[in-house]
Amino acid sequence: MPSRLKTAKPVRPAVESSAATDGADLAPASQRRRRASTGIAGASVMTLVDPMVRAGAWAAGSDAPEKREVRIGFIPLTDCASVVMASTLGLDRKYGIRITPTKEASWAGVRDKLVNGELDAAHVLYGLVYGVQLGIGGSKKDMAVLMSLNHNGQAISLSSRLAEKGVRDGPGLRALMAREKREYTFAQTFPTGTHAMWLYYWLAAHGIHPMQEARAITVPPPQMVANMRVGNMDGFCAGEPWNARAIADRIGFTAETTQSIWKDHPEKSLGTTAEFVRTHPNTARAMVAAILEASKFIDGSVSNRRKTAETIAAESYVNTDMDIILDRMLGRYTNGLGKTWDDPSAMTFYQDGNANYPFLSDGMWFLTQHKRWGLLKEHPDYLAVARKVNQVDIYRQAATAAQVPLPASDFRSATLIDGVVWDATRDPKAYADGFRIKA
Repeated sequence: MPSRLKTAKPVRPAVESSAATDGADLAPASQRRRRASTGIAGASVMTLVDPMVRAGAWAAGSDAPEKREVRIGFIPLTDCASVVMASTLGLDRKYGIRITPTKEASWAGVRDKLVNGELDAAHVLYGLVYGVQLGIGGSKKDMAVLMSLNHNGQAISLSSRLAEKGVRDGPGLRALMAREKREYTFAQTFPTGTHAMWLYYWLAAHGIHPMQEARAITVPPPQMVANMRVGNMDGFCAGEPWNARAIADRIGFTAETTQSIWKDHPEKSLGTTAEFVRTHPNTARAMVAAILEASKFIDGSVSNRRKTAETIAAESYVNTDMDIILDRMLGRYTNGLGKTWDDPSAMTFYQDGNANYPFLSDGMWFLTQHKRWGLLKEHPDYLAVARKVNQVDIYRQAATAAQVPLPASDFRSATLIDGVVWDATRDPKAYADGFRIKA
């Protein structure tokens, strides 16, 4: 039987004496990625700022971090891994800082603590940062995305009660909703966040209006499984390991992975306030560089991913069974209804830096969806907002220090599940207005 979840108090684990980089690259074909040397052997005993950092063209004057102790909030999800590993492997000390990961209960709590300065930065929903920037996800405050933490690896889970009625996927859900009229409730994790946007996009792609034909509620990720168990909703969109947990507890199944909605989609970011970046630019760069090193480590080998899963499964982090985390980290999926597969687009933390670069087009996409669903009443200046929020210069300097490749452009395009192409270099206003199903 699956182990019962426990109530945990956040504690800072002991820093290891050396980073574990053992293990040959034994990743299966489902993880076709270029592997990079982690370059972190002995990193935890480096107490001075890395020479590459000192040599960088940073702010005038000293390049030493203005703040040596930094509190980075996280929600217990698999994709908090790079923040946790930067701390537990001692990679933060390589760049002259000490990261204290602090476990938070909800995205609203993360937002509030970022805004009031209780947290220096956070593992945070990409769309949450943009919502606060424009005043649609709480009090308006200038915010900053320092980097992307991961691509892919979320899912939409539907309840076992729907499976008993023959639902297996989006078309099956649509057919049931047309046949059996009642209020259908689906949960996301924050109104302007990534999970809300994936859920709404998926429902609309299957002809279901998420505002008119369903009810959307907000539930913190760790509470998703318990709420669906007692019948509070018919499905949810959240990060791992809570979709895998729903299957293990036999209360739900995976109807869609988010990488099937948008391959290599942006997900969590390292977010902070614009004020923090202005007053602590060297600290911001050091945080990014350390987390980039951790991202390299995680994606470096199967054994590194296993070590990561073992670490974050602890009570002070995600607080669940290690195997529940590991399988989907390795791209080993089951949908809970008998289907199994190796997913070539499972959660990635590095991908030669492509999973980390703060592409302007990624931020712009969330704004188009905020407009589509009526969260924004007027079109913003999409590019201007993205340029203000996404700290491309900070990232580039940190990536140079961490020897991470940089993309050729600040923009990337994609074709999503409904066949619609997102290209930020075209007309984002027309894109946002062009959907048949919208608010």
